[in-house]
Amino acid sequence: MSSQKGNASRSRGQKHQNTTAYKNDKYGASVQVKIANSKVHDGLCQRCKEVIEWKVKYNKYKSLTQPRTCVKCSQKTVKDAYHVICKPCALKLELCAKCGKKENIVIPVDTKKQEEEEDANQKKTGCTLRKKDLDEFDNEDFDNLSSDYEDFASDSGLENAGGKAPIADVAHVRFKD
Repeated sequence: MSSQKGNASRSRGQKHQNTTAYKNDKYGASVQVKIANSKVHDGLCQRCKEVIEWKVKYNKYKSLTQPRTCVKCSQKTVKDAYHVICKPCALKLELCAKCGKKENIVIPVDTKKQEEEEDANQKKTGCTLRKKDLDEFDNEDFDNLSSDYEDFASDSGLENAGGKAPIADVAHVRFKD
């Protein structure tokens, strides 16, 4: 066999090639696929991040149903699939949460928490600010009605007519019954 272990490399190219790439959500994504696609894989080295992204891309990613035991603190705190170290231990020891090696972490663990806190703060303050802003805008609209009328009068030429609105000539208007 040409692909037998220990043999030399193949001499020909690939026999069949797909024309379109595989999509894990082609026929409508299930809840698990949507969660896996939206998940941010933080606290991992580059290689482990690529492995998990490959699993998500080709529909091989299986999420955890129950928390796993951390190999550093021996607590059931590992909530991410394929991880062996919990996020607090990985952050404290600066280790990859999947392979446990002291590698360069691509996306640090604490940045996601900070982003979530900032988003939560923006949502909380954003709603109240919007309500306050709307109230202020309403108050500003009704404060200077006289100046708005003066602006309108100067634009339409009412000041030449002695402050009275011109009356349209309706003598030549005919109505059909």
